[in-house]
Amino acid sequence: MKLELNIQDKKLKLIQWLSTLEDSTIIEKIIALRNNKSKDFWDSISETEKESIEQGLNDANSGKLNSHSSARKLYKKWL
Repeated sequence: MKLELNIQDKKLKLIQWLSTLEDSTIIEKIIALRNNKSKDFWDSISETEKESIEQGLNDANSGKLNSHSSARKLYKKWL
């Protein structure tokens, strides 16, 4: 319950601050942030990235998985 009140308090402070804001650049950045939050990331990645994700999902669904420990051994020099 306390966390919810804290969030509500922060929202009210933001609303108060926004209502006094005169800088149109900041307002446009806030609008852009809001618009980006509502977009699905899938629409913003490349076809190559989509294919890679789909291949990974297919591999996982087919049981072609490696354990965390074997992955750590394979990539040890980069970790």
